[in-house]
Amino acid sequence: MHIIATQVDDSIDRLRHKLDSQLQKPGYAIDPYFYRSHLVHERELEHLVFKSWLYALHISEIPHPGDYQLLDIGEDSIIVARTQDGAIKALHNICRHRGARVCEASTGNRKTFVCPYHGWVYGLDGGLKAARETHIMPDLDKATLGLKPIRCVEFMGLVFINCDPNAGDLLAALDNIRQPLGAYDLATAKVAARRTYRMNANWKLAIENYLECYHCATSHRAYARGHTLKDLEEKSQPVVDAMLAQSEAITGIEGMSTHYTRIYNDAESFGACVHTMRYGLYEGFDTGSADGQPLAPLMGNIKAYDGGVGDYQMGPCSFMLNYPDHCVLYRFLPRSLTETDVELVWFVRGDAIEGTDYDVDKLTWLWHHTTLEDEYIIMRNNLGVNSRFFEPGPYHSEFEATLQQFIDWYLATLKKTL
Repeated sequence: MHIIATQVDDSIDRLRHKLDSQLQKPGYAIDPYFYRSHLVHERELEHLVFKSWLYALHISEIPHPGDYQLLDIGEDSIIVARTQDGAIKALHNICRHRGARVCEASTGNRKTFVCPYHGWVYGLDGGLKAARETHIMPDLDKATLGLKPIRCVEFMGLVFINCDPNAGDLLAALDNIRQPLGAYDLATAKVAARRTYRMNANWKLAIENYLECYHCATSHRAYARGHTLKDLEEKSQPVVDAMLAQSEAITGIEGMSTHYTRIYNDAESFGACVHTMRYGLYEGFDTGSADGQPLAPLMGNIKAYDGGVGDYQMGPCSFMLNYPDHCVLYRFLPRSLTETDVELVWFVRGDAIEGTDYDVDKLTWLWHHTTLEDEYIIMRNNLGVNSRFFEPGPYHSEFEATLQQFIDWYLATLKKTL
């Protein structure tokens, strides 16, 4: 962890001044202050991250009653568990007595969650089942002392959580991409691999990097060989148009070429970003592999390779790259002011057999390799923006347009907290 000391004048007045100055420079990268301030970081967690919809897990990762996984965000821990009746619940991992965590292992199977401090026992649904020696406390109302619940929804096998009890309807927003996303049959898909990359950089830098492909041609040579997104539209659009014109006929999927975007300030509700588009692969590339050749059986109901890849966003921090034969999910979560967890999840067809239908190393090579390259440039970006001499420059009008939308939403949200 890289420790950054809070400046003496890191105050609400300073935040207000920095925001006002930044808002007078639309289209420019943000001031180093927003990456260095502990005060800003706490407000980001409270007003952006914990009020947004975040990807938690795939239903296949907790298939049985009692199965659970922990999700760590900042200094907080969340339990996502399958109850005895098969429902999926999300709960704050905090005992309602004195605040100890009731679950420590990152994944497992439990009949109950027992606080290691004073032995309070909670059911899989969060209800308080037992509290030692409290029979002498007749006014203790166990019904009000269960683990605090968290909003939790499932869409096509993907589970999302939101710590804001008043959050808007993510499912209604996601329904706009049901047709193209449904082609992959993610509800029956298999998690082939899952890796977490701890990056010693502010979380915004990691997301900013993902949201632009201006760096792709220079930083990701393997990716750039096959993907049109690394080029300006004046070069890539003929390839993309040709792919889109035949995509539905080749894949057999109506709506495969759907383009829908309502993200950040344009989202249907706060933190319910939804986006899809399909962009092209260059000739000789069927999928996202080292050589462009197929990696696994075709996903879901897809009939053939169309020379395209589906680009998806679900919430502010969760994204998917869906090739005809596999899907890759990205999730970005802040762990501290200077640490970010970048998680990648690779999906294949549910009946695909490892070692026979796909090779994990080949399946994961491109995006593992690309993420390591990203880690290298993000960490150096982090060092640069933390310099007292850094002066932000202008965003690229095409390559960094989506990044600008994220920053506009970010600044507008901070402004509303003052």
